[in-house]
Amino acid sequence: MKYITIKGEKLSQLGLGTWNMGEKAAKRATELAALRYGLSHGVNVIDTAEMYGEGQAESLVGEAIKDLDRSQLFLISKFYPWHASPQDQKKSLAASLKRLGTDYLDLYLLHWKSGYPLAETVKGLQDLQAAGLIRHWGVSNFDTADMQELVAIAGEGAVFANEDLYNIDKRGVEYDLLPWQKQHGIAFIGYSPFNSGNGQSIPVKASLKQIADERGVSVHQVMLAWTMRTGQVLTIPKAGSVDHMRANLAAADLILTAGELAALDRDYLPPKSKQPLESI
Repeated sequence: MKYITIKGEKLSQLGLGTWNMGEKAAKRATELAALRYGLSHGVNVIDTAEMYGEGQAESLVGEAIKDLDRSQLFLISKFYPWHASPQDQKKSLAASLKRLGTDYLDLYLLHWKSGYPLAETVKGLQDLQAAGLIRHWGVSNFDTADMQELVAIAGEGAVFANEDLYNIDKRGVEYDLLPWQKQHGIAFIGYSPFNSGNGQSIPVKASLKQIADERGVSVHQVMLAWTMRTGQVLTIPKAGSVDHMRANLAAADLILTAGELAALDRDYLPPKSKQPLESI
């Protein structure tokens, strides 16, 4: 397992995504087994949100971690934009903590941009942090200009992370957002590494298939390894079964060569200009 250190936190570069999990009783045991398998094999990051199944994913995570050492986990959740006021943040957080069976979050994110004044949202997050209810805070689905506005309000060093769509076919953030966040010491969390969140699969082009065939791995494992190639991105694929989790863990140890990365760049072009931020 690869680990990256962000503001003193040692985090597995492969995290556990939970979108669409916990919503079907028939899948619960299989999903729990998958989460527990990942956590018992070196993963320490779990990403969830109050939006996911209206709290059902958080409840699933709570069950998965209930017998584990909480201090060894890095637990992320997100609140709706319409809960962005300080008072609504506090209510949302209390409900999330109850479902998760914990008394604090390691990272709390505004899920996407809100119509509520950003300075007031930041003040609410800072108050939650000062109260010990969250250790760090950040945002999701913010672009470069949004991040610049956020840092202008909160100050350098205050924002822990921004979480955006990122995969081999959706690379727009590489042009300016990723370099900007690296310059300002803000972690980047990439969601939907297989682009499965919107039901549109990543096209399997010649280089991707050839690398998978030559390495004896799946195209999904190559896609996942690609997201981790720089050591800058924390990626959070969802795995609803132990077999899928096992495959993701193996991908975390797959190192692509310079030649393989160049071949992938020819088929999946890096951005040469500013692109509109994409999301799911």
